[in-house]
Amino acid sequence: MYKHILIPTDGSETADKAVEAGLAFARESGARVTLFTAVPEYEVPNEAAVMARRIISIDEHDRLSAQRAQEILASAAKRARDAGVDYDTDFVQSNRPSEAIVAAAGGHGCDAIFMSSHGRSGLARMWHGSETEDVLSSSTIPTLVYR
Repeated sequence: MYKHILIPTDGSETADKAVEAGLAFARESGARVTLFTAVPEYEVPNEAAVMARRIISIDEHDRLSAQRAQEILASAAKRARDAGVDYDTDFVQSNRPSEAIVAAAGGHGCDAIFMSSHGRSGLARMWHGSETEDVLSSSTIPTLVYR
């Protein structure tokens, strides 16, 4: 059915449940997976940060971003190894996770995305939006949502 599935995660408890379910789905399908996360882009320091001397360089931000991404992906990678699922990991810096997810799926030649729904409602949904909805509305490949 599916040969290569992108499983995005932000390291949250909800996303971890979807990683587990996505790996089980991949194992049953005989698919390989790419475990993916998006971490925030570098932001130019504002005046308050400059005055407080809380500035980090772009290189330091890149190092910290890679470290954070590896922390998020390490748990998912261990689960994939334990499940016997062939996998890769990848991350990007992006302040638009849904766009990064769709781009990663295309870039890796995935034929499906398996992701969680955080199930926000009310004001939280209005404020934070729904990355899952944004992926669903912009992806051209099947997207399975684990809730």
